[in-house]
Amino acid sequence: MTTKQIEATILGQSYRLACSPDTEAALLEAVARVDAEMTKIRSMSNVRGTDRIAVMAALSLASELLKLQYSVRHGEAFPAEEIRRTMRQMNEKLGAVLDQHEAL
Repeated sequence: MTTKQIEATILGQSYRLACSPDTEAALLEAVARVDAEMTKIRSMSNVRGTDRIAVMAALSLASELLKLQYSVRHGEAFPAEEIRRTMRQMNEKLGAVLDQHEAL
């Protein structure tokens, strides 16, 4: 798989990151999310020092992820891929029923 180098800026600091072309958009979205979270923490708290801000941002983002995972496990939210798979299965079943009906 081909990898490429991209430049990303988080909290004013430049980083060179490697990724495959098909994951570049997701990586850039993640960079933007981390940058936004770190910027928010820096502006809304007394936390100083990039390492401490990064830890606080990581904890905040991990908390969001855990809440989302909890929601999915308890049926409050559904991952998009699961919805697509279910819709595909339903369409296949519906197609089979229609084929049987037409055969009669």
